[in-house]
Amino acid sequence: MVNSDVMSALASRWPENKINPSLDRIKLLLDYLGNPQDGLKVIHIAGTNGKTSTSRMVERLLRGLDLRTGLFTSPHLNHPRERISIDGAPIGVNNFEEIYRHVEPFLGLVDEQITGSPLTFFEVLTAMSFVSFADTPVDAVSLEVGMGGSWDATNVLTPMVSVITPVDLDHQEYLGNTIEEIAKEKAGIIKDNTPIVISEVIPETRDVFEQVALSKNAPIYFAEDFLQFKSFTNHWTTAHFEYDQISVDCDLPGKYQYKNIRGVLQCVHLLKAMGWKLNDAEVSRGLQQIKSSTGLMGRWECIQESPKMFLDVAHNEHGMHALLDQLATLSYKQLHIITGMVKDKDVDTVLGLLPKDALFYFSNAHIPRAMPASEVAEKAKNIGIQGTIHENVNDAIAAANKNAHPDDLIIVMGSIFLVAEVSRFS
Repeated sequence: MVNSDVMSALASRWPENKINPSLDRIKLLLDYLGNPQDGLKVIHIAGTNGKTSTSRMVERLLRGLDLRTGLFTSPHLNHPRERISIDGAPIGVNNFEEIYRHVEPFLGLVDEQITGSPLTFFEVLTAMSFVSFADTPVDAVSLEVGMGGSWDATNVLTPMVSVITPVDLDHQEYLGNTIEEIAKEKAGIIKDNTPIVISEVIPETRDVFEQVALSKNAPIYFAEDFLQFKSFTNHWTTAHFEYDQISVDCDLPGKYQYKNIRGVLQCVHLLKAMGWKLNDAEVSRGLQQIKSSTGLMGRWECIQESPKMFLDVAHNEHGMHALLDQLATLSYKQLHIITGMVKDKDVDTVLGLLPKDALFYFSNAHIPRAMPASEVAEKAKNIGIQGTIHENVNDAIAAANKNAHPDDLIIVMGSIFLVAEVSRFS
């Protein structure tokens, strides 16, 4: 573990769900640090869902060019240093602490100059990632937006390519109450004369993205207009797809992943046009090994074969629809759902989408943001869903395993923090 005083200092910062939208704090901090983000070659990725999967795919394909790569994602499952990776691996304990010690003297200076709005946990980690990537140094960075786009702490550089993954309602208190408003906020990552890839096109967002791109003179690429899969077949733990003359067996299953993969492939096309030597054979190899070579967890992740048990961090309406589409492609006897949510999500909407013929087990992560399992169970009861309540997610897993037939399916879904506790203690 990282030195406890470092973790305590980070934990004392404003949390990620408490935000005063502004780039002033991060810009001032980076000025003090010598603007380590300048000169980085970046693919910048925003969106509601699919950002982390897309970011890891992009990083894996760049690593296949024998480049030194940086990857910044959020949130983490077990430890903050998971967010900052070099060449596909989280930075080490000592390196994490050294970078924090380098950044630490400037945090108080920023807090003193911008009163009433201290640097947040996310802003500090963003700055730490830029320092790490500049010091290594890396050849290319896959950079995931934390929330929104316009005022996100990552939005302080000009990338080679920007990507926006599927957009839907989430974080409405900060981003807006309609999909159009949220799309406009996400479109804040579009930069002057810099190509932008849109992974999924829906009527509510197309005009928004086109208008912002036009105002920035940014070439815009709706991935579905440029790339069509000849086939896309989803299985329990793999997906098979074909495009152009290429056939790929991918270890990242999930019917919803085809939108992310299509956006990644369009991004690859643009990078190739810029002179990056991404050949089709290497792209195919990279896509075959996304999960195994990046450690991507909690995205339709199989952790048990009999009965089959999957982890999935579906925690909003868009994520739930994606999970339901995935379930519709599979055959099983009885569905068991273990779930827990955080207080600042639209819990009622998510619960309303759950299949009522499943067997339910309610729990909660052991963090302040978690909604107590008893409250989630009460909300579920009000819409006709009955279930048992468990002290922690692993007790819920034990109960589901006890009840399940070998041909049943167990899903642990909802808050990423709940899924993290499965990974930590199971």
